[in-house]
Amino acid sequence: MTPRGDDDPAAGHARTLLRTATGYSGSRCVALCLVSIAATGGGLLLPVVLGRALDLLLAHTPATRWVLGCAGLVLLLGLLDAAQTVLTGTVDARTTAWLRRRLTGHVLGAGPRAADRFGSGDLVARLVGNAAEAGTTPGARAALPAALAGPVGAVVALALIDWWLAAVFLAGAPVLALLLRAVSRDTSETASRYQQAQGRIAAALAEAVEGVRTVRAAGTERRETARVLRPLPDLSRAGHRMWRVQGRAAARAVAVAPLLQLAVVAVAGVLLSRGRLSVGEVLAASRYAVLATGVGVLVGQLAGLARARAAARRLGEVETEPATAYGARRLPDGPGRLELRGVTARRGGRTVLDGVDLDVPGGTTLAVVGRSGSGKSLLAALAGRLADPDGGEVLLDGVPLRELPHDDLRGAVGYAFARPALLGGTVGQAIGLGLPSPSPGRIREAARTALADDFVRRLPDGYGTAVADAPRSGGESQRLGLARAFAHGGRLLILDDALSSLDTVTERHITDALFGDGPGSTRLLVAHRGATAACADAVAWLDDGRVRAVGRHEELWRLPEYRAVFADAAGPADSPARQGASQPVPGPRGGDEQGQGRNGVNGQTRTGAAGRGGTSKDKDVTA
Repeated sequence: MTPRGDDDPAAGHARTLLRTATGYSGSRCVALCLVSIAATGGGLLLPVVLGRALDLLLAHTPATRWVLGCAGLVLLLGLLDAAQTVLTGTVDARTTAWLRRRLTGHVLGAGPRAADRFGSGDLVARLVGNAAEAGTTPGARAALPAALAGPVGAVVALALIDWWLAAVFLAGAPVLALLLRAVSRDTSETASRYQQAQGRIAAALAEAVEGVRTVRAAGTERRETARVLRPLPDLSRAGHRMWRVQGRAAARAVAVAPLLQLAVVAVAGVLLSRGRLSVGEVLAASRYAVLATGVGVLVGQLAGLARARAAARRLGEVETEPATAYGARRLPDGPGRLELRGVTARRGGRTVLDGVDLDVPGGTTLAVVGRSGSGKSLLAALAGRLADPDGGEVLLDGVPLRELPHDDLRGAVGYAFARPALLGGTVGQAIGLGLPSPSPGRIREAARTALADDFVRRLPDGYGTAVADAPRSGGESQRLGLARAFAHGGRLLILDDALSSLDTVTERHITDALFGDGPGSTRLLVAHRGATAACADAVAWLDDGRVRAVGRHEELWRLPEYRAVFADAAGPADSPARQGASQPVPGPRGGDEQGQGRNGVNGQTRTGAAGRGGTSKDKDVTA
């Protein structure tokens, strides 16, 4: 059962959306309302003029002016109808565009939370289909007064001709009112169910399309088709129910409206026989009876408004997911020191990170390792505020990330991912994404650092090649993603498994650039290979959402549990000696600090000078 509007946050957001969208096209809505009322007024005036012209013609009296008046009204009604059509289309298109722009910005501003909650396919269905349906609301509301004025004006006209005519019609009016109320209520409920089923199909289809290679490889095309179309019976039931609701309404209208029209015409005939009405007035009364019973127009408009309201509520549900709020505190000059203080994060009712404390001094590199599901990628997302923790806080150079302005934060933090999305028209634009005015030299230098320059220059148009026309492997895509992160610069560089698709030689060259004089001041790496972890100043070992230990890779390697993290690569090839990691890489700060507790190994961990996650020349892990 749909909650009442007062208790439903989505309904409140939907009302706000539609109110703001109406204001966006306010002048056009006013013009549409006036044109619609003018058309209704012309339609109400026409029967009177027709009746008067007929009476004059039957009386063999000159009726040229009245006949010309009829022709002029018909022409005017045609022009008003054309203007109404153009204005309705314009208002609907503008409102739909505004809703899509507003919701797209909100979804991107909310970040991964919106996709996690609704699914990418359902979000696309809402932003495309539901936005188009909700976009008809301002136009329909603007035309609704005219649609109501038609029947009301026709009843008033009947009363002006003779009050008996209006009395006969009003005797059946309650039946029409109940019909309209039932249509609005039932259509809103069924439209909501129909749109929900559409969203489930879209979500399943997006998943299948994303994994189409897996589906083909497994030979499960039929099974996936059945899964995608599983909500189809629900969609069919909701659609049939919606059409039954409107069909019953139309059938009742067809049954009630002609009876009322016949009753009005019959009374008009009686009054004509008694000399109280002329033939022209009987003609006008018959036309007004038709206008007064124009339930079809109202039923259609109310049904459309009900569907639009249901669609707007689905958009309102998206807006209940809050967009990321930014502060106004400026980021001071600093080396890029990253601190996580008691960070806790939950996903899907599960605590993924539990009270994580880390301190990464500026200019150092921290590798984050752990088994699958230990929270590595979530920690990387929190470190650059792609997500917010449920508890604790993350600081950059002493400033909580929540308090930083958007531009300061995004200018200070660069990201590279395992599967980068290469956005932009050309390869060069994809590398320079997010930079105000990236120079060709800066883009090429970043590509060279990521070992991407050679294969980019072999493309048909080099850096000017369209991304869609640039064939590339997974490793080449990762190198382009790394080049984008290198071009971005900033004081903190976060690599979320961004080296996983690279061959060993390429990875070694890139890590040499990263850990030497490469771009970025402070580096946080999610690493799955021991060779990558061995090059870092320190390693943070995540285990079941907690930092189990922090230290150099060769020191942690003494622990069997740590070696098990790299089980696939364990052995001589992955030993510290073979990795060339036997010589520690000094951090910028000296000294030791003893750390004990839940982030230690067997309760004892010695960490660097900057805290429990710091780096130092002298670190020790006791098993």
